[in-house]
Amino acid sequence: MGKRLIQRARALRQQSTEAERLLWCYLRGKQIKGAKFRRQQPIGEYIVDFVSFSRKLVVEVDGGQHAQPREQLRDRRRDVWLQEQGFTVLRFWNNDVLQNVAGVVEAIRNSLMKGDTPT
Repeated sequence: MGKRLIQRARALRQQSTEAERLLWCYLRGKQIKGAKFRRQQPIGEYIVDFVSFSRKLVVEVDGGQHAQPREQLRDRRRDVWLQEQGFTVLRFWNNDVLQNVAGVVEAIRNSLMKGDTPT
């Protein structure tokens, strides 16, 4: 992992969007199914918004720029690469997080439950 990528991730943590800050309130501290999440975390040559390494779950919160065809293509390539690394990728629009955070949290919880294995 390059030094520049780590510095960029730190900067992104300090410049979080309102939607990212709101969702982080629910993801931090193992509040959802005991999953530990990190925010603005480098994985390979990418920086993901939120990741639970132990549960192999990436959560992305996208703004309007992600609706552009070029960005959609980049997002698809990134998602494919992450899936090849064994991650499940969930994407939510900023508006979804801001207007329905309970529904977003429930979708994350459901995804984590799918990954649960009986002990």
